This record gives sequence, C-alpha cells and structure tokens, in this order.
Amino acid sequence: MPDTSYIFAAVAVMAVVTFALRAIPFAALMPLRSSALVGYLGIYMPAGIMLILVMYSLKGVSITAPSHGLPELIAVCATIAAHLWRKNAVLSIVVGTTIYVALVNTVFA
Repeated sequence: MPDTSYIFAAVAVMAVVTFALRAIPFAALMPLRSSALVGYLGIYMPAGIMLILVMYSLKGVSITAPSHGLPELIAVCATIAAHLWRKNAVLSIVVGTTIYVALVNTVFA
C-alpha cells in the first residue's frame, strides 16, 4: 500500500494538472479577443459553414432523375424565404424540411 505522503502528492499533481488544463485555454484566448482576424471569422464563418452544408446536402441531387431536383430546389427556396421573412434559423429549417418531406412523399412519390 502506498505511503500517505505519496497519495497526497499524487492528488496534488492531479489537481494542478486539472486546473491548468482548464485555465490555459482561457489565458491563451484572452489576447485573441481583440484580434481583427477573430472578429472577421466571427462575422463571415457562419455563412461559409452554412454554404458548405447546403452544398454537401445537395451534392447527390440528380437533375437527370425523374424529379429533376425540383423538390430540393423548392425546399431550398422555401427555406431561404422563411429565413428572410422571420430571421429565425429553427423556423427556416423546419419549414424547409417539412416542405421537402411533403413533396418527396406526395407530389414526387
């Protein structure tokens, strides 16, 4: 069985390492808060990520298939319209998804 001082030393080392691992990211990010690059990325990155997600979602759409990509096009247009109308991301996603599912299961079935 380990000595009591060994156990206390091990617990102290674990406590210091745990505290350091939690504190270092905040200390490292403090100078970046006033950075122009971080401000630029904060403004333009969300739109860029959304564009990448839309492109990834539409990559499998075939315009030569019988539906010619119409359900996807209509759903994307409805999503854009809902977002421009209410500026609510959740509402836009729900509207676009609902319209797409309805079109695929009824009109283009």
